[in-house]
Amino acid sequence: MSTTPTLKRRTMLASGLSTLALPSIVRAAGETTLKFVPQIDLAFLDPHWTTANVTRGHAYMVFDTLYGQDGTFTPSPQMLEGHVVENDGKLWKLTLRSGLLWHDGTPVLARDCVASIRRWAARDAYGGALMAVTDELSAPDDKTIQFRLHKPFPLLPYALSKPTTPSPVMMPERLAKTDPFKQVTEMVGSGPFRYVASERVPGATNVYERFDKYKPREGGKPDWTAGPKVVHFDRVEWTTIVDAATKAAALKSGEQDWWENPTQDLLPLLKADRNIRVVTINPTGNVNMMRPNHLQPPFDKPEVLQALFYAIDQAAFMEAIVGTDPSLYTVPHGFFCPGTPMASTVGLEPLMGPRDYGKTKELLKKAGYSGEKVVMIVATDYAQFKAIGDVAADMMGKVGMNVDYVATDWGTMLQRRNNKGPIDKGGWNCFFTGWEGLDHMNPSNHYAIRGDGDKPSAWPGWCISQKLEDYRNAWFDAPNEAAQKKICVDMQLQCMVDVPSIPLGRFFQPTAYRTSITGVLNGFATFWNVRPA
Repeated sequence: MSTTPTLKRRTMLASGLSTLALPSIVRAAGETTLKFVPQIDLAFLDPHWTTANVTRGHAYMVFDTLYGQDGTFTPSPQMLEGHVVENDGKLWKLTLRSGLLWHDGTPVLARDCVASIRRWAARDAYGGALMAVTDELSAPDDKTIQFRLHKPFPLLPYALSKPTTPSPVMMPERLAKTDPFKQVTEMVGSGPFRYVASERVPGATNVYERFDKYKPREGGKPDWTAGPKVVHFDRVEWTTIVDAATKAAALKSGEQDWWENPTQDLLPLLKADRNIRVVTINPTGNVNMMRPNHLQPPFDKPEVLQALFYAIDQAAFMEAIVGTDPSLYTVPHGFFCPGTPMASTVGLEPLMGPRDYGKTKELLKKAGYSGEKVVMIVATDYAQFKAIGDVAADMMGKVGMNVDYVATDWGTMLQRRNNKGPIDKGGWNCFFTGWEGLDHMNPSNHYAIRGDGDKPSAWPGWCISQKLEDYRNAWFDAPNEAAQKKICVDMQLQCMVDVPSIPLGRFFQPTAYRTSITGVLNGFATFWNVRPA
């Protein structure tokens, strides 16, 4: 990685500190206000509609889930009192806790949850698998949610507690009946915070206030999304700041309390400040990828994508984000999160060893590539995606591809990637994104290796592969972990043929917050349990 951006940021940081508000005047709202800098602007509010992780953070403040998951990824009741399973695993009865209220003061009812599950499942891979085995989902009374299945689905609590996107949150029936492919704009949940829509400034500010009628569950300890969600701040303000040096300056001065995802080049400056803690709260890390558009040339030919394997240097992609310390990233990186049970290096040989641009050029020619434009949309306001987009553009140029690098912002990229049309009508050929390793631990919620590109709920990129879908369905029915691992090996081998996405490596993303707060939980950024130190 070039040192120029780092030097520039540090220079800006030094100058920025002198111009930001002094600590004596930054807390007009007092210690009951927590000030947070999210990873990116909260462009979309509907937690069922998008896979953006920033929306998940918003979702878990405003809404709640039937089950939570702890750091061992074990589900436990959250909005529920509990459940019973009958009829050899084909009848599940889930019972809501008493006293749950929506933010508009109305009681949470089972029919609200039934409608919410249906809406979420229409957009979610795991939810879709659950509904595929569900003959009837009903609310026989106000507190009971009932699933009648045509075959056992022991992973039901895992599906309804998954801490990944789209979030399986509950909302009032009147909102949950919104077409799942249209966004809900009214934010009424039953979670520990109310969304203050009147104070939203798109691209700048989002505000949350403690919901004083929220009823935390009793017993257990808070861990990831499980356990009691006890709120200690009256108000949380999210401030979108584009420039990394400005974010760091705001954290150092005390203008902000918490920066969700500090850039790697600024970590030494933050770690040197005794008033700031820099910690990694998600041990699964961040996995990064290039997502090709399988509908438009040249990536409508898998052979073109296969050719790129021999030119992709995963270490170079990761070092563009974190620098040259190999302890900060993991390669080779296949189609499952490294270090987890379903991961292996089987079939990854084209991504390993010395890179061979000459071989890639030969394979591109053999595949029929003849200089077609490759429209690459890069969210340049997202540091890690700009970094890997830059490396990819350089790599593609070296193998003779005609790259059109489209610099844009994250929100615009999320909108444009839904365009299935040709590039002369606003279409695209590839974009760059990342997920938490948690998202890619197994096939259940792994959008990037789905073969359902012909379905309305398909993730942009639209890979169609019946073999990948068959492997995924077999994984759900596998009798044990050994059988699941074998399926994932076969699935990875098939991914090297169909190339639904191209893995670029896994890195570890720390978070940074001032020592004036404590109680930050593992997982992703959540705001219960956090309190003034």
